[in-house]
Amino acid sequence: MKKPFAVAPLHTLTRRLADVASGRSMPDTVIRGARVFSPYTERISDEREVWLAAGRIAAIKPNGTCRRSTGAAFFEARGGILGPGLVDPHVHVESSMMSVCAYAEAALLNGTTTIFCDSHEIGNVCDQAGVEWMLEDARRAALNVFLTVPSTVPATNPELETAGGDLTPAKIGELFDRWPEAVALGEKMDFVPVVLGDPRSHGIIAEALKRGRPICGHIYGREFVAAYAASGVTDTHEAIDRDIAGDFLDAGMWIFLRGGPPTTPWHSLPEAIKVVTELSAHPKRVCVCTDDRDADDLFTFGLDWVAREAVRAGMPTTTAWSMASLHPATRYGLDSDLGGLGGGRRADLVLMNDALEPQSTWLGGTLVVRNRRVTPELEAVLRRPYRYPRAAYKTVTLPKKRSLVPALPTLPCTANVIRTALPGIILFHERIRLEAASSWDELLRDHRLCFVTVVERHGKSGAVAHGLLRDFNLVDGAVASSVGHDAHNIIVAGSNEADMQLALETIERSRGGVCVVRRGRVLAQVELPIAGLISDKRAREVAKETTRLKRAWRKIGCTLPYMGFNLIPLSVIPEIRITDKGLVLVPSMTLVPLFE
Repeated sequence: MKKPFAVAPLHTLTRRLADVASGRSMPDTVIRGARVFSPYTERISDEREVWLAAGRIAAIKPNGTCRRSTGAAFFEARGGILGPGLVDPHVHVESSMMSVCAYAEAALLNGTTTIFCDSHEIGNVCDQAGVEWMLEDARRAALNVFLTVPSTVPATNPELETAGGDLTPAKIGELFDRWPEAVALGEKMDFVPVVLGDPRSHGIIAEALKRGRPICGHIYGREFVAAYAASGVTDTHEAIDRDIAGDFLDAGMWIFLRGGPPTTPWHSLPEAIKVVTELSAHPKRVCVCTDDRDADDLFTFGLDWVAREAVRAGMPTTTAWSMASLHPATRYGLDSDLGGLGGGRRADLVLMNDALEPQSTWLGGTLVVRNRRVTPELEAVLRRPYRYPRAAYKTVTLPKKRSLVPALPTLPCTANVIRTALPGIILFHERIRLEAASSWDELLRDHRLCFVTVVERHGKSGAVAHGLLRDFNLVDGAVASSVGHDAHNIIVAGSNEADMQLALETIERSRGGVCVVRRGRVLAQVELPIAGLISDKRAREVAKETTRLKRAWRKIGCTLPYMGFNLIPLSVIPEIRITDKGLVLVPSMTLVPLFE
């Protein structure tokens, strides 16, 4: 099937575009009466019209140059700001819990026309096949989608975690060679092994470097920056404050300032942007990105919102929009086609009001969003999404016998406990002295604890690991998710085993998902049957389900948002995590027992 709203390569259109720009031929579409924003000069020019032909920009002219008698289609911008469609340099579509085809609807409503997607979530579950299924999905989507090839699958040593996938250097090289959409190596999450010279990690980096592909990064800790940059990594979205952001820029790396709903762990932009606003770093190698969005937040907190957050943090309006359009396209070497309003570029455009709120969006010269509503042309594409194969629906295989709470200690002991704290990315290791007790209820109450358990779901080891969460505030009920980054074993937390078992059974029946249970009743659920990560429903349906889930999540007291909860097994972020193999101390990458 032909890619929706595809545009022919520029080399086949140069004569046509030159004829239109010179007035020898008429444009297909003229957008009139716009204030045109140029990210090349960061200026806004009044009273302009933009001529489109064959899905590309032919020329930008003074308003009124093209007469209506020419037969071109006219769109009246009525003084709105016309800028390039937004380019998101780092996205995990799976975090939205929807397919790429469904994701496109929300993205276009928010003015985003291009994404660079790291599909390491489905790679961790379904190996190379999962990545290729998502690429097929992307080819059917009404969106420009490029792949940053998953680089860290599994995310950690197999002795510390069981994953479904294993993307070796050879498989990564094959993905680069088979798929032209594969333009970079995705975030190299195993930054400690990279710095320590791990052969596999550097073998994967070599596959990208020898093909001339850029390498994306993921790093915590200023002490690691020099060796990481020396290994060939040239960007990161993990700049959490101005000082480490300055280290990254001075080391020659691009930084993607991550903006997200302030109640989630994904809102580091206000602090990191101070490298520009306070330390006077030049923003030429600074972009903004979303990284992770659930279906509900995607509609409200898109990349356009992140650009506006940059303005609120002190950036000029024109610079902020360039950081969300031209800069990301430049980072990946695609600025001759994307991210700008210049002759020959793709006609991926967004019409905004003075508050930088998208009103209408064009993709490849076709109007796909008009006045904040999906057009019939886009609706026709959204009704024909890619259908994942049967194998994608068979990824949750649980052990038949699974005890979800640890045995009650019979003697005084010390427990290695995971303490949660907002915003929730870093989890803290605490050692708590437990006295002998007659029941778990007493211990949980006295120490502000609940159970947390990870169950292997890839049908390999059947392992079950027990832990204790502190300050999660779940005192009555259970929550569970098959989205347990990054191996995506099932994580369950609760105050009692009965509700925890019901939560696990609910996910097993739906072949994946996230749910909230209390007193033997399922309060809310999002079914994710595709790889245990993705819904097969339309974007707004998934968003409604996610809204109900969040409401129930708060109702039973959980202080850490569910997307932060999903990070609890992510054993590459300090200080302590839990996988199906047990409690992992980071960055030493060692297992410790629950009780000592």
